[in-house]
Amino acid sequence: MSEKTRYSDEELQEFKAIILEKLEKAQKDFEMYKSSITQSDGNDTQDTSPTFKVLEEAGKLAQRQQKFIQYLQAALVRIENKTYGICRETGKLISKERLRAVPHATLSIDAKNSQK
Repeated sequence: MSEKTRYSDEELQEFKAIILEKLEKAQKDFEMYKSSITQSDGNDTQDTSPTFKVLEEAGKLAQRQQKFIQYLQAALVRIENKTYGICRETGKLISKERLRAVPHATLSIDAKNSQK
């Protein structure tokens, strides 16, 4: 039997469910960070307003979360294109274990390690 070149539609649906779950949580976290920056939660407690350092940190977290959301959305596009789970360096399938841990991965463990 030849080596698989892509994941089956059933396997892709399994990964899609994982990604959608992570995406939903990431979007909630992003909104929380964003609202902590803009203080749009409606509390009128100016005496407990966050310091600049806290706002700066929340901004960094929001940016990181937004990037993570973009990676997850790109992974969904790859699922639709049936190219999800294929290493962009080697062209081989990324292990299911890696994709379950890092569902937006585009490199296999071997390719990732060779970048160091």
